[in-house]
Amino acid sequence: MENILILLLVLGTLAVIGSLVYVGLREDRGSDPLQERLAQYDDRELPESLEEIELSLSFKDRVLLPIIENLAQLTSKFTPQKQLEQTRHMLELAGQTTDPTQFFLQRIVFTVIFGILGMLLAFVVMKKEFGEGVLWTAAAFALGNYFPILSLRSKISKRQENIQKALPDALDLLTICVEAGLGFDAAMGKVYEKWDNELALAFGRVLREIQLGKPRRDSLKDMADRMDVPDINSFTAAIIQSEQLGVSMSKILRVQSDQMRTKRRQRAQEKAQQAPVKMMIPMVLLIFPSLWIVLLGPAVIQVMNLGVSV
Repeated sequence: MENILILLLVLGTLAVIGSLVYVGLREDRGSDPLQERLAQYDDRELPESLEEIELSLSFKDRVLLPIIENLAQLTSKFTPQKQLEQTRHMLELAGQTTDPTQFFLQRIVFTVIFGILGMLLAFVVMKKEFGEGVLWTAAAFALGNYFPILSLRSKISKRQENIQKALPDALDLLTICVEAGLGFDAAMGKVYEKWDNELALAFGRVLREIQLGKPRRDSLKDMADRMDVPDINSFTAAIIQSEQLGVSMSKILRVQSDQMRTKRRQRAQEKAQQAPVKMMIPMVLLIFPSLWIVLLGPAVIQVMNLGVSV
């Protein structure tokens, strides 16, 4: 019995070894799998010339974007450098990455479009005389030239308001993280991970600049310049001062958090006090005339009827 078991065990072992050898020989075809994978990429058809590569692009990439870039470069030659720097600063305040030359090209396009529409409206639709038509056209040109600036300033104010609203909560999270033992950079990283707003994105940019070797003080100053928010200026100044003087970061953040929450409460109270004054304009222009018509309308009609009958 034991001999039979040993014989079965030997036969099973030989069968397993033989199957493994067979599989190995079958898979070994005399070719390298890496070479086969590279051969698959070699079989793909590649463009023979630059013309084929350009034709494979979309119409926007082939025609529109090069025209816009060339026109933007042309406008930059006739634009003062100081004005370009001011426009670049405004674009940074709005959180946009658009080139200033493209913004000036956008102003030119809007000026031409608004001017043509104003001319058609004045001379074709409204059929104004020549002098009035020229005034309407000039006003349309001025509006088209100033419209991108108005839109950009609106984006700047909206971004600054969002940053101002998010700062107290961000300071609370920074304070909790620093008091729990994290460093200031790691605390900013937590804010960047948890939230998706303008302030969190600004913190993420500061962290990337610090990782690239830029001093924290300079990164925070540049962040404050890109936002131009008084609360952010106060916050960055306090952080830089605490770093220079060796003051506890947690105490500075706690004080800043309390101050920002107090300021937010004061702004809310200020807006609540301004609400009645702001409500007065629609009440006088819209609600009061309707009430006068409803209340005094029947009496005026009766007086008019009495006057006619007399």
